[in-house]
Amino acid sequence: MRELVKKVTSKINELAKEFDELKIMHVCGSHEHTICKYGLRELLPENLLLIPGPGCPVCVTTQKEIDTAIYLSENYVITTLGDLYRVPGSEKSLFDVRAEGKDVRIVYSITDAVRMAKREKDKNFLFLAIGFETTAPTTGAELINLNIDNFFILNCHRRTPPVMEFLLEDSKIDAFICPGHVSAIIGVKPYYPLVEKYRVPMVIAGFEPMDILISIYMILKQLNENNIRVENEYDRVVKEEGNVVAQKIIEKVFTPSDKRWRGFPIIKGGGFELKEEFKKYDILEREEIPDIKEKIPKGCICDKILRGEKLPTDCKLFGKSCNPLNPVGSCMVSEEGTCRIFFKYYRGV
Repeated sequence: MRELVKKVTSKINELAKEFDELKIMHVCGSHEHTICKYGLRELLPENLLLIPGPGCPVCVTTQKEIDTAIYLSENYVITTLGDLYRVPGSEKSLFDVRAEGKDVRIVYSITDAVRMAKREKDKNFLFLAIGFETTAPTTGAELINLNIDNFFILNCHRRTPPVMEFLLEDSKIDAFICPGHVSAIIGVKPYYPLVEKYRVPMVIAGFEPMDILISIYMILKQLNENNIRVENEYDRVVKEEGNVVAQKIIEKVFTPSDKRWRGFPIIKGGGFELKEEFKKYDILEREEIPDIKEKIPKGCICDKILRGEKLPTDCKLFGKSCNPLNPVGSCMVSEEGTCRIFFKYYRGV
């Protein structure tokens, strides 16, 4: 393996000499884990920048969505995945409101939340449905088969290709390493229009160090040969057509909609909206939510980190007032968050 790594990195260094600077972005927290854990940035030439983008579903959940859940905790049992538990709202987190006595429960999946609602029919339950195309099918599958009237979701699901297009419009990205988990669901085809329109290489990558290095080599080879296209390095898992069963569930329950991401304006087609048949489970159709003004903590640059404009080490709060025990911004909370990953691997550097 060591010799193979040397061989690939040598080819990367040779191909990269043709460029003054190259910015390659990924949009996957698991990719960032691999990059940091195995020191892949340190193996690359200085003119090749690996930029973490908005690849963490917890991180891109907006402050308003957190505040909405906190507001609804007065009358609903809030069920949430553990990563979202400590994300700060404008004033407090779900962790804080649980400490105040509200019924906030950590679950492993929407299935757990539905089971609770079936057992405790005298209470209304709200599940915070977060995630990209990878988790939308599980939400959809539960709603298709749901037959109780005390269960609702706060729909925070988002679509990945539209935010990639926004980044291509808004910043100078030379190539994308496409997310493996998302691509296992959506397949290869959704990336074709982006490559055709923006003429940037896109390579779907797996999660081993060699997957990342090979995907970078494939990108450089495309650029050197001026043969820009979508390639699938992770073909042992990702198929051209993706997961058709999961796609059919998404199509039955959801329709694309415009949606704001934390750190971004409203992204056209960047979210999922429940179709009419399933809107009875949408908490926003049932409850009127007051307009709660967002309060971004002074000094927090999560917005710039999510857009790939800054790294966590550029933040004055990083590793000091903002740390995993006291997260100031959303990027420090989740195991998939860029700041949390950098704290784990780079805080002493």
